[in-house]
Formats: sequence, structure tokens, C-alpha cells
Amino acid sequence: MAIISEFEEDQKEKKPSPPPSSSATTATFSASFDPSNPLGFFEKAVDFVAQQSDFLEKVTAEEEILSVVRTVKERKEKKKVKVEKEEEEKEKKKKKVKVEEVVEERKKVSEVPKKEVKEVKKEEDESPMEVEKKENSGALGRGHLHRVLLLVNAISGNRFPYTSFWAAPNRGNGLDLEKYSWTQSLQEVNINIPVPAGTKARFVVCEIKKNHLKVGIKGQPPIIEGELFRSVKPDDCYWSVEDQSTISILLTKHDQMEWWKSLVKGDPQIDTQKVEPESSKLADLDLETRQTVEKMMFDQRQKNMGLPTSDEMQKQELLKKFMAEHPELDFSQAKIS
Repeated sequence: MAIISEFEEDQKEKKPSPPPSSSATTATFSASFDPSNPLGFFEKAVDFVAQQSDFLEKVTAEEEILSVVRTVKERKEKKKVKVEKEEEEKEKKKKKVKVEEVVEERKKVSEVPKKEVKEVKKEEDESPMEVEKKENSGALGRGHLHRVLLLVNAISGNRFPYTSFWAAPNRGNGLDLEKYSWTQSLQEVNINIPVPAGTKARFVVCEIKKNHLKVGIKGQPPIIEGELFRSVKPDDCYWSVEDQSTISILLTKHDQMEWWKSLVKGDPQIDTQKVEPESSKLADLDLETRQTVEKMMFDQRQKNMGLPTSDEMQKQELLKKFMAEHPELDFSQAKIS
């Protein structure tokens, strides 16, 4: 509340104002400003002016009052524009600093020897198995490649651009992370999140959507929050609190013919070529699904050994049969794509 002027009541009683004289006197305006009723304050001010002077009797009084209002309004608008410009300048400076940081990082990357960059590029084109063989033979040190990839990562903005080289799946074909672990089959994903002892279901926040997962304790930052690696069937997903110490979540995959590389995008990825389905569970699948899984496992073993997959073998057989049926044709330049 803004006070223009105020005097103590006892002072008024002890020192009454002298009677007006013929000479000019100075009157004091006292009123309280209520932000919810600004016009009430303005009306009191006008009444005070009318009582103490003949200003309002002038023909130009109304225009002069409006002129004062316009001046104050313009002054306020100019101040607002000034503040907006200052904020805009601050934003420009921030963007300029960010651009300079990016340029500096790119300079650092450009300083990496060309030979090292070529080696990194070659590694990216090779399979994880080939990279692992190279590491064991000492062709390219893991620590050296790790440092170079970290530098590339700083510019690319990817959190884990090279994790497929190193992350081997756990026994459940998933990954054990700092705050949680997950396992998977072709049909489901199981997640286990350790929480403080005594945690009850009503303390848990668990939101499972088709492409998004959010899990945590109420009033605390989420433990898991992000876009799922692949979509799920929300109606067939469940969660519970086991022994008041672990949040257990079951996600039913939408596409049940694919291995997930990570639980949520941006997390470390596993090497799906090292995934090992439990053979004991193959008998539980229907015939078509079991045949598909067995084909996938066979093709994976063939790739690991550098041998043709089942599809490539079938193409070779078809080509041999066609060549036998048409000996008059020249197949010396024939290739199987």
C-alpha cells in the first residue's frame, strides 16, 4: 500500500491548522492507495484539487489532465520497451556465447590427427565382433579409441555414440545400470528398480504409455523418464512393489520379433548380436514364432562366423539350380546381392 502523506491524529489536535488568510496557503493531501481500486484514489485526488483551487473551472482542465495521463502512459510504455530490449540483448549474448563454445569444440576436433579420425571411422563401419578381435590383437587400443570417441561425442551431442562396442548384455539379455536393471525376451521387458526399504505402492509414480515411461517416488525426481526404445502395449503392462524394496515392471512389446538395444532412448545400448535366448522357452512358443526365432538364431551364428545366412544360402541354391538348367548362359559375372 502506497502512502502519499500522513500525519498523526494527536498532532492535528495539538497543532490545529491556522485559519486561511488572504495570502496563498499550502494544503497537504493525505490518502491511501488501494491497488484494487485505483480510480477511487484518483477521484480523491481530483476532489482535493477542486477544493483547494479553481483549476477544474478552467476550460482546458480536462485536456490538461488527459495530457498528463498520456505522458505517464507513454513513459511506462518506453520503460517496458527498454526492459524488453535489455532482455533481448541478454538472449543474444547467451546465444553468441553458445556459438563460440561450439566453434571452440569444433576446433578441438579439427586438431585430432587425420589418421586417428580415419581409424575411428573404420571402426564405426566394422561389426562389434571385428572390433573386439582387433582389441585383443592390439591393433587399436580401447582406451585410445575411447578418448577419440568422447571428443566426437562432445560435438555430436549423442550421449552414448559408441556403447554398442562395449556393452554386453546381462544374463537376461538386458543391462544392469546404476539406478535400475532390465532384462528381456522377444515378447516382454522386465525392469527392477531398487527403492528405500518400506516403500509402498501409494508412494510410487509409474506412468506407462505406448512410447514413454516415467517411474519414481512421489516428491522426488524420476528414476526413469524417457522415450522407450520401441512401443509397448500399455493395457498389457503391469507394475508392483516387491518386498517394499523393489519396483518391478513388466512391459509387453508391441513388436515381439525384435530385441531392444536399450530400455529408453539415450541410455547405454547392448550388443544385440550377443543376445542368447533361453532355448528352454522356445518350446512354449507357437510353431510359426518358434521357427522365426530359430531362423534368427541360426542367421546370427552364421554372421558371427562370417558364413552366409539362411536367405543368402537359399539364393545361392536358386542360382546353382538356374545355372544347371541353363548351361548355355555365362554366369561368370553373376553376383548374389
